[in-house]
Amino acid sequence: MSLNNQVLDRPTSQELPYVEANLTYLTPMAEKPVNYTYEPPPGIPRTNGTYQTYKLPISNARSILENISLDREGFVFTEHNTNVRNFYDEDEVRRVYYPEAEQLLKEVTGATQVVIFDHTLRNAGKSKPSENNIKEPAKRVHNDFTAKSGYTRARLELAARGIDDIDALLKQRFAIINVWRAMSTTGYAYAQPIQESPLAVCDAQSIVATDLVAGDLVYRDRVGETYAVTYNSKHKWFYFPQMHRNEALFIKCFDSVEDGRARFAAHTAFEDPTSPADAPPRESIELRTFAFYPT
Repeated sequence: MSLNNQVLDRPTSQELPYVEANLTYLTPMAEKPVNYTYEPPPGIPRTNGTYQTYKLPISNARSILENISLDREGFVFTEHNTNVRNFYDEDEVRRVYYPEAEQLLKEVTGATQVVIFDHTLRNAGKSKPSENNIKEPAKRVHNDFTAKSGYTRARLELAARGIDDIDALLKQRFAIINVWRAMSTTGYAYAQPIQESPLAVCDAQSIVATDLVAGDLVYRDRVGETYAVTYNSKHKWFYFPQMHRNEALFIKCFDSVEDGRARFAAHTAFEDPTSPADAPPRESIELRTFAFYPT
């Protein structure tokens, strides 16, 4: 068999039941982890944490689409066409994509009210920290909010929007859900799927409270709190290989209820061993949203 035939016969990531890849976890530490989102003052490290990689199986979740839920595993996946032509256009994202995603979230989650409060573009090829807001893929296992900061961020964002009676609103069940999507604009109708640095999501049922380590995330104007994650051999990892721009992944990063439903679905970008060496940098957008449920 020729080398060319060997390459053609190699299974694609969509055909494989799983891949094995390195995931980066926080090493347990005595002090509280601190990470700066910008270059800190001289003498202060960007992070005080140390990290270790583990080679782990990451299962292809496309084969179990009908058997996963936000309230059990902490993530779901659906097809959804968007009318956005250029995700790098801030106005178009807010004018077109926000309303699309708000309606989709209501349909997927059953929420009666949705507030989209933030979005992040990721593209390692275009990221220039001092010049734009485009970020590189985050390659450490983490969760965007903690049991504390879910409420803190909700109060901050709702107050900024002039929403009345925040206390009453936060007494009902609400969740913070990320909406994650490929956003390649190359060729638009023929955009390539994500191949480089896809996103892995950890089944929330396989995470125990002691795996989650609250740490400060320092911005120039405020300090947030996120969970870093320490290694646990029971963690179960999944991903959706070769995501297209007409597909959306929902990740639950916080839930106000504590009744056994998923609350924190850890996630991370990773180097996919099936990715071609010349794969273009991953282009993705994630929305951060509040979903308020009926009382």
